Amino acid sequence: MHPNPAFRPDNRDETLELARDWGFGLLAMSVSDAAPMLSHIPFLLSEDGSAAELHLVRSNPIARALTGPTPARIALQGPHGYVSPDWYGIDGQVPTWNYLAIHLTGRLTPLPENDLPGLLDRLSAHFEARLAPKPEWTMAKMAPEAAAKMMRQVLPFRFHIDAVDSTWKLAQNKPDAARIAAADQIAARGMGSETRLLAALMRKPPE
Repeated sequence: MHPNPAFRPDNRDETLELARDWGFGLLAMSVSDAAPMLSHIPFLLSEDGSAAELHLVRSNPIARALTGPTPARIALQGPHGYVSPDWYGIDGQVPTWNYLAIHLTGRLTPLPENDLPGLLDRLSAHFEARLAPKPEWTMAKMAPEAAAKMMRQVLPFRFHIDAVDSTWKLAQNKPDAARIAAADQIAARGMGSETRLLAALMRKPPE
């Protein structure tokens, strides 16, 4: 996380709501002196933000290495974009990158395999609900043999969340006029990801 406190607002509830909405992140875990193991995962965050449910393919190195509760982190990347110093309209500026990122730190724990069907149902229902009025996909639409084969290939896990950290680097350390001028340029010609959303966040950053 960025060390400047200006970019780290005290907005845990808003941060958790974003993490729940995004529902996809980079799981990192280390069990030795080797480089951390990484896996890109969808997950379902609990209502109180205390835990997340997820699944991994059996052959995933993290799934193979995990034997009990193990320290881990889920990193989420939000909108981000390059900021040209020319856009501020003030002197003495340098190029930078504005972004929103979330880190969930805690312990990853394997679950009993018979927890998998319920976990998969909850996870798919969470995302399918956003596609309404499309009829919701459920596991019942799969042939039983195909569903059983798929479920033999994955394992369920729970991620217990001990800490929630975030960086909202939105030019809060610049004069309002300079920040809004840069936001307008990012919206018009942004280089990055979801630059229009980034610009909207810059126009009204969190307190």
